[in-house]
This record gives sequence, structure tokens and C-alpha cells, in this order.
Amino acid sequence: MADPPAWIAEFTVTPRQFTDQLDAIVASGRTPVPVSALVDGLTGGAPLPPRPVVLTFDDGFADLPGPTAEALAERALPATAYLTTGAITPGLGSLLPPAPMMTLAQAPSLERYGVEVGAHTVTHPQLDTLRAPQLDRELRESKAALEDVLGHEVAHLAYPHGYNSRAVRGAARRAGYTSAVAVRHALSSDTDEPFRISRLILRSGHTVADVEAWMAGEGARAAPFPDSAATVGWRLYRRTRAAVGGPRFAG
Repeated sequence: MADPPAWIAEFTVTPRQFTDQLDAIVASGRTPVPVSALVDGLTGGAPLPPRPVVLTFDDGFADLPGPTAEALAERALPATAYLTTGAITPGLGSLLPPAPMMTLAQAPSLERYGVEVGAHTVTHPQLDTLRAPQLDRELRESKAALEDVLGHEVAHLAYPHGYNSRAVRGAARRAGYTSAVAVRHALSSDTDEPFRISRLILRSGHTVADVEAWMAGEGARAAPFPDSAATVGWRLYRRTRAAVGGPRFAG
């Protein structure tokens, strides 16, 4: 959108930027696949096509089942969307600040456009700061809500803002997911971790040239790699803060 709320502006592009970026992906010659196909390739299932790319969208903003899905379908680009169920369900709520959102009832329309649906928790918290019962509810209730409206299993998860830990990854497995994506702002690889799949995060300042570089396998490091000392320290700080002040928005 052209006029996003301030809190999400850093991660928003205009409609023209979006279509130019999609056209760059098409021109790259890469083969777009949904996350489920990537996970099959990572876990020894069906082999991936040459030079695959996965397009993902988080949260469930209002453009997703409209102009975004339409632009993807026009170019025959499959994708995966991770939905924050509390933010898109009337009468519920989330930690996401106000923004135009789609509704849970629109989730089936995404699949008709070729967009696979995954879960993105109920309230969008920092999962690696939650106690076990809260963590379990966030993972299981979002999955169940999506499965109820879609009528089939939802097997893929995105950690809000990428925040995860060994305990969070274990809880995701136990909740019935077969994969989870983080962020890490890195290229994935054929040795990436199925419960910590790396993604590139697109910011408003990124250009078509940045997208072209990523499609060439350049401009970012490749996963897997261990967490840095700064990442571990930041996690400990956030956990301490949450213990005092309660759950916080992952953003």
C-alpha cells in the first residue's frame, strides 16, 4: 500500500514496487514453490526443481486476498501466507498494532489463488519469551482455527519476527507442525533446518536490484549457521523483560 501505518511502514512497499519486484523474480528464471515443497526437499521427500524460490507473506494484511494474491496469480507465482488468527478474527485480538487486516473467513480464497496458508500464532508474541502453557496455546489454537475454516491440516508455521529457540522449535513439532520459518535475513539452502528455515526480510528501501541479487544467490549469507552472541544476548534480555512486564508484540 502507498500509505501504511507508521509501525509497519519499514516493511511495506507500494503496489508499483511490488509488481516490479515480482517481475524481477519471474525474469530471474527461478521456479517459485510453496513452503511445503521446500520442506519436502529438505526432508528427503520430492526433489526440488532447479533454482527454487519461496515467496512468503506474514500476518494477514487486507491487501493479501485482493491485489497481492491477484498479482501473484497473474504471474503464476505460488506463495505461502502465514496468518495471525487473533488479528483477523472478529471479536478476538492480538498484539499487532492497528492496521487494515483481512478476515479469517477470507483464508480459503487465498488457496484459490494458489497461496498456501500457514499459521503465525494467535496474538503475534515473542514466542521465545513465553512460558510453556502460553506457548502451547499460541501454536495449537492458531493451527486449529485455520484448520477449521480451511477444512484441512495446516502444517507450516512462521515464528513472529523470527523469534525462536530450541524449546520453541520442540513445541512446534509437538503441536503438529512439519516446518517453521524464522527470518535471519539469509538465503536458505538445501541443508537448512526445517524448523528454522531462513528467510530474507523485504524492507521498503530494498530495490529491484536487491531482488535481482537475491535471485542470483548473492547479497546475503546462506543458512544454516549458529546464532550469534548478540542474538543469544538479545533473547536473554527479552525473556527478562517479559518476566517482569508480560508478553510483548514481536516486532
